[in-house]
Amino acid sequence: MKLLMLGGTEFVGRAVSEAALARGWQVTVFHRGRHAPPEGATALHGDRGDAAGLAALEEGEWDAVVDTWSGAPSAVRDTARLLAGRVGTYVYVSSRSVYEYPAARGLDEEGPLVPGSPDSTDSDDYAQAKRGGELAAIGAFGDRALLVRAGLIIGPYENCGRLPWWLGRIARGGPVLAPGPRELALQYVDARDLAEWTLDAVQAGLGGPYNMISAPGHATMGELLESCVKVTGSDAELRWTAPEDVLAAGIEPWTELPVWLPPGELCDAIYHGDVSKALATGLNCRPVSETVADTWAWLQSIGGTAPQRPDRPAKGLAPEKEAQVLRA
Repeated sequence: MKLLMLGGTEFVGRAVSEAALARGWQVTVFHRGRHAPPEGATALHGDRGDAAGLAALEEGEWDAVVDTWSGAPSAVRDTARLLAGRVGTYVYVSSRSVYEYPAARGLDEEGPLVPGSPDSTDSDDYAQAKRGGELAAIGAFGDRALLVRAGLIIGPYENCGRLPWWLGRIARGGPVLAPGPRELALQYVDARDLAEWTLDAVQAGLGGPYNMISAPGHATMGELLESCVKVTGSDAELRWTAPEDVLAAGIEPWTELPVWLPPGELCDAIYHGDVSKALATGLNCRPVSETVADTWAWLQSIGGTAPQRPDRPAKGLAPEKEAQVLRA
C-alpha cells in the first residue's frame, strides 16, 4: 500500500505514519519541514496555508491519504480536489465536536451536526471547521471519504498537554489533587489504536463517518491517575476530591485539570458516545496502563518536557492554586 500522510511528524499523524511503515507500506509525508519525519518515510515539503503550498503534490498516486488538518476547511477542499483523481481513499481525522451540543448520551454517527462549509477560510470555531473539513473531503471523494470522528486522544507524542501534564505533576510527588469521582468513566483513544484501525479501514475500503474512541468506561479517572503513580514511581498521594468541591474552588475542568469533567451534560457528551460501529469493524483499544507507561517512557526519552501545539492553550493547574485547595 502507498500512503500519503499530510503532516505525519507529530502526535496522530506520526502514529499513523509509524504504523504504516511497520506494515511495510510506502509512506510519503507531506509537511512544512519543522520536524523530522519518521525514519523510512519519503518527505515532501509544502505549506497548506500558502497559495502555492501544494506544488509538491501535483504529481504522484497513492492508495490513501490521511489528513489531520484542524484549520480552515478551504485547505482540505484544495488538497482533496488536487488529489481526487490520484488517490483511492481520503481519510479525514475529524472530531466528535461536529455533533450539535449537547450531544445526547449514547449518540451514534447519525446524530445532528453543526453547520460547516468546505469553502470557509475561518478556523475560529473548531467544531464548524472540522465539519467543513468533512464536507470538503466528501465533496471531492464522495463515499471514498473516511471520516474518523475522534474523541479525546492520548498516547506517546501527545502535544496537547493532557496526559503529559498529569505524568509530570504526579512525578513531582506529594499530595495531588485528584478530581472525583474516582470511578468516573472515561472514553478516549490511544493515537496508536486510532492509527491501526484507520489503516485496517483503508485496506477494507471503508468510507463514511466513524466515532473513534474506546467504549465508555474503558478506563476510569482512578485507573488513569493510579497508573501515572505506578509508572513514575513517585511518592504521590492522590487526594480524591468531590467534583462539587473542585468546582467551588474555581478550578476549570478539562483545562486546569486535563481529561477530567464533572458528571453532567458535558461529561455525557464527551465520555458516553456510541462506538459500536468502530468496534464492529475491528477497533481494539489497549489497556490504560499501557498507554500511560508508553507515554511516560516517551517523555523520559525527550527529557521530560512534552511539546506543546502553538494553536492550543497550555493545560494544567498552577501549583499554588492546587496547594490552596488541598489546604482547604
